[in-house]
Amino acid sequence: MPCTRAIPTRRRHGAGIVTQAAGNGIDGVAAAGRAASSHALDTERALALFDRLDAVQPEALFGAWRGEEFPTGHPLDGLLAAYGWHGKRFDSLEDVHPLVFRAPWGGTMRLRALGLTLAVRLVLRLPWLKSAAVARLARPALVLLATGRSGARLRVTCYRGASTATMVYDQVPVHDVFRAVDADTVLGAMDMKGLSRPLFFLLRREAG
Repeated sequence: MPCTRAIPTRRRHGAGIVTQAAGNGIDGVAAAGRAASSHALDTERALALFDRLDAVQPEALFGAWRGEEFPTGHPLDGLLAAYGWHGKRFDSLEDVHPLVFRAPWGGTMRLRALGLTLAVRLVLRLPWLKSAAVARLARPALVLLATGRSGARLRVTCYRGASTATMVYDQVPVHDVFRAVDADTVLGAMDMKGLSRPLFFLLRREAG
């Protein structure tokens, strides 16, 4: 699909940046979220929604974001929530923390993406690794991956016909591509080498 859509002109609204088509995005994602929670939304419908949303400027993502899953029947649905995913943090174009998780001692911790590809392969082969019981036993080990160093960069890439903000991991073949829902919400698509379809998620801007 050729990249024919540029990042649109934006207008200020409150604390964030709103696209001209944000109203449609809000309604569409709200309806899709209800469908997703009832397992009625598949990847094709999620992609159609994603394509309707406007692109995002990388600088509009600066700050801390809380994440939530956007289920579409993907085999990785449920994995992030089970292991305590909190969200992402974008401090600059070069300083990005892609994996922010809840820490056992309270608060949050930032994790290295080391081993992410292997973990994904294991979960695809052994779906029971997503279960609450297994996650409860395994989550304390995540502290071994804790880091204060950046693990990704923000760039503009062409994805599904539009140039938009994309988080590019440093250590693994993963791009998280973003489209704007409203001033403080984006829909993300995790595009990982070896996966036939993207994993969707939402990010909501954290106060402060």
